[in-house]
Amino acid sequence: MDKHERTLSEMAVQTFKNAFTVRKNPFPWRKAFCAGLAASLPIVIGLLLGNFHYGIAAGMGGFAYLYVFNQPYAQRAKLIFFVAAGLALSMFLGILLSPYPFGVAIGMGMIGAIATFMFGALRITGPSAIFFILCFSIATGIPANPADAPLRGGLVLLGGALSWVIGMFGWFFNPHGPEINAVKKVYSQLAAFADSAGGADLNNARHETVAVIKEAEETILAGYSSRTDTELFKRLYLLNDHANRLFIDILKLAEEKKNGLPPELGDSLRALANTIGSSRKNKAKILQPDTDDLKIADLFRKIYDADAILNEPAGKIHRDVKIAKPSIRIKLLGAFDKNSIVFLSAVRFGVILMAASLISYAFPFERPYWVPLSCAAVMLGSTVISTIHRAIQRTIGTLGGLLIAGLILMNVHNGFVVALLILSLSFLTELFIVRNYAIAVLFITPSAMIISEYSAEIHNFPFFAAARATDIIAGSIIGLLGVWLIWRRTASRMLNHYIVKTLRSQGQYVLGLFSENNEKMEFHESWERRKMHTNLVNLLAVYTTALGELPSKKKKLELFRPVIFSIEQLGFYMDAALKYEKRPVLKDEELSRLLYIFETMARAAGQNEPPAEKSVPDLPGFEKIQNEIIALQASLRFGEGAR
Repeated sequence: MDKHERTLSEMAVQTFKNAFTVRKNPFPWRKAFCAGLAASLPIVIGLLLGNFHYGIAAGMGGFAYLYVFNQPYAQRAKLIFFVAAGLALSMFLGILLSPYPFGVAIGMGMIGAIATFMFGALRITGPSAIFFILCFSIATGIPANPADAPLRGGLVLLGGALSWVIGMFGWFFNPHGPEINAVKKVYSQLAAFADSAGGADLNNARHETVAVIKEAEETILAGYSSRTDTELFKRLYLLNDHANRLFIDILKLAEEKKNGLPPELGDSLRALANTIGSSRKNKAKILQPDTDDLKIADLFRKIYDADAILNEPAGKIHRDVKIAKPSIRIKLLGAFDKNSIVFLSAVRFGVILMAASLISYAFPFERPYWVPLSCAAVMLGSTVISTIHRAIQRTIGTLGGLLIAGLILMNVHNGFVVALLILSLSFLTELFIVRNYAIAVLFITPSAMIISEYSAEIHNFPFFAAARATDIIAGSIIGLLGVWLIWRRTASRMLNHYIVKTLRSQGQYVLGLFSENNEKMEFHESWERRKMHTNLVNLLAVYTTALGELPSKKKKLELFRPVIFSIEQLGFYMDAALKYEKRPVLKDEELSRLLYIFETMARAAGQNEPPAEKSVPDLPGFEKIQNEIIALQASLRFGEGAR
């Protein structure tokens, strides 16, 4: 065996091992129970009303709850509603198109592509298109008349409505719970960042803090509506806005004070974090250290200002709150581009799914809808590597799940016991999916088998098991081949293109920040900011995808990490600067030089050449932007080895 063969063999073994790595994520007990309840309660209601099969159909609407994460309730209400409507429409179309194999293939591809694009463009966390495809697939296998499509779709919608009620139940007790948790996390992370000052881990802590602040901002904006515009919501918004300024100030001091910052700083921030969302006023008295350092004293004053935002009466907080959310239209248009990784991934997903559906009808598969369903589940991996992992996990997990399904289906014939089993299996699925997908598939498989068998009303387990085992292998192979053959190196080829686009949009952003009449730029309405963020989101997605492509050039791609990190940090500092009303106005010569620096970096990145080092104009009060531009030039020169 030569060196190349040994390398491939080692890669295969490592890939197989990684597929069964159990992550140490905490178990989501509450969500798992609610998911089981959402799936099983419609079945119980159907049994009580004397129609078990209608209960099974409504139970598929329970999949809507699986899209509940830690979204604010204002966003969650809309999300579950549209997911439930989408599941109902998938069921409706599946029954309507079931007599027409070519129509089923087109419908399968369109549902997969549209759902994948919407979830990607709007950056919605969740299982993306899989449950829409599941509803559509099962519908094509139900021995129902097309005239039954409205009834079946309506039942799924009713089940989705029940999921909506379960998902929104917490609103009655803590309507701003997700936003509170996000802001608490920000101040806890600021405390950890202050503690890391003077240590070797400062850069990692800085990156993590930026990510937490951005996540909190997205959560708060997602939770905003005219009905959620309460006093508490305004306080949370102001607290997160204040955290941006605190972070910049702590970062400046951390870089100046090589021996670290006073421990009282982290203690103060932790005490503040612990009182966010609590009805009790902050009683933890953290004394300011005895120091003559005016910068340290000023930083503590700003922490006390944050405490005032949280605890003082509303009339004493003299700060206007103007909140504007970026429109859905802008997000969708930003992703609807021939070079967008979201758009290309959606097209790929739809095309391969359509091909899998046509193949399943062209060959004598007993239950053809399992083939594209398995193909879709495998392709949910965000990269080629994760797609291979999912294929391995799904195959092994399904074979084990078939044994569990066999024991259940051959011994259980009571509807209420079936409902209890659906609850238990859904509970276990959600509990273990955060640890390892293969373990979750052990419980997904019997749950899906129960729903399929009772929906199709063909009580023949050996038939279902054999068909399921064959189809899962065929679907996984099609998914792997599709991902391998279509655009397997797309992301790595597009990386330089998105670095160029992002750098140019950042140049326009800087120009707006420090040009004449810059105070007219609005934080959430700035065209320059929106354009930069669209490009930055696409760049991060492309880079993440490129790291998982095969054949992997991971070592070379890793050289791009400082470039991506610096671009992301620069975007954050620009956003932070836009929140200050007073910014310096640079002379035309200095603005021209700034724009020229960004254009030089963009052209160098596009031509795979190191940029010439240029002198960056002074930005009084906003030195972090100046220093990050200098660091970005250095990173691009260092990244030459990746090209």
